[in-house]
Amino acid sequence: MNAVEINSSFHRPHMPKTYERWRAIVGPDFRFSVKMPKTITHELRLKGCKDLISRFFDECAGLGRSLQVVLVQLPPSLVYDSRTVSSFFRTLRNYTSATIVCEPRHVTWFTPQADLALSTLQIARVAADPLRAAGGFTPGGWQGLRYWRLHGSPKLYYSTYPQEQLQALAASMQEGDWCIFDNTMSGAALGNALELKRLTSL
Repeated sequence: MNAVEINSSFHRPHMPKTYERWRAIVGPDFRFSVKMPKTITHELRLKGCKDLISRFFDECAGLGRSLQVVLVQLPPSLVYDSRTVSSFFRTLRNYTSATIVCEPRHVTWFTPQADLALSTLQIARVAADPLRAAGGFTPGGWQGLRYWRLHGSPKLYYSTYPQEQLQALAASMQEGDWCIFDNTMSGAALGNALELKRLTSL
């Protein structure tokens, strides 16, 4: 594997030395994606969280240039609001040069207006499964980096993806794209990831 998504940062903070240790045990070309804390995305819902954002980036600074992506996953109830979105993502830009990707889960984020706003802000919209809205499996927003998160379906976190679906995904992926398998509860993620890597050679 050449990349990993750190999901535990969503649930609890990690010491800077923890990130430093993770970076030290992988090769120089290995890439990290780090998920933003739920206190920012789910509890404060992107508002009034500047201090927490600063603390988060201080913690994961130990990854150095290996930090390639910051994942912002939003609660299903969070409706798209242009002012909140613009303010929040512009604030993030002041703290990191990593690519920022957003996984919204309310249908209001899957409109031409929201897509244009994300593109203008250079925020990539995650393509996720299971689908939340029409077009949700197609990466949206900024197209400088495309990011898939596959959680397993029909059984969330358990189901494996069949060969034909992995082949279709591989055919649509380009150099620099990311795909994270979150169907880990039954061990399906590793097999799916290895097969997709074989199909794409990315």
